[in-house]
Amino acid sequence: MKFGVVVFPGTNNDHDCEEALGRVLGQAVRRLWHRATDLEGVDCVILPGGFSYGDYLRVGAIARFAPIMEAVLAHARRGAPVLGICNGFQILLEAGLLPGAMLRNRVPKFICEFVHLRVGSTATPFTHAYREGQLIRLPIAHGDGNYFAEADVLAELTQEARIIFRYCNARGEVDDAANPNGSLLNIAGICNRERNVLGMMPHPERASDALLGSTDGLGIFQALLGRAGA
Repeated sequence: MKFGVVVFPGTNNDHDCEEALGRVLGQAVRRLWHRATDLEGVDCVILPGGFSYGDYLRVGAIARFAPIMEAVLAHARRGAPVLGICNGFQILLEAGLLPGAMLRNRVPKFICEFVHLRVGSTATPFTHAYREGQLIRLPIAHGDGNYFAEADVLAELTQEARIIFRYCNARGEVDDAANPNGSLLNIAGICNRERNVLGMMPHPERASDALLGSTDGLGIFQALLGRAGA
């Protein structure tokens, strides 16, 4: 499977994704520059974390207009997988591939720590290697991770099982004390109606090797590989 990692000015997690996919999983990885207009035949597009275009104006707002995004949008609309991690999630929201918006953390500071997540649905190409309700541990690193959406959008996400990850405590309980940024419904990741676009604030690529403190993030990439093999 060929993965494409989009690189914007200010992206800083592209090499982390390359390490997880290339060294750990032995997959082909292409770096896709933001000015490009072609995805070079990749099967899965990853929008990694960082501070695209310095996060000026609003997180992800400028990156949404990068030339490469037209190809990313077309890729997603064909039903091919697109994964947005942290800043990548913010870009997917700005591009309209996912609903809602990202606000500043309720305590206005940058948070960098491991969190616990509960898997809400395994009915996606990204999560079928997990169990529904499984507890996993991934790191977060953001200042704007407070997910917001109108009540009708939240109801739709809930009814359609599109809330893929929720922040929880070490016992798997979803409560406010386990919410690091104020996200509504403790949302850490959601998918689109077609389930081929996933946006998540935690970093699976930073939990892909035991030396990093967790290998729980590998399940997302292994799920993609399993789906491709099938």
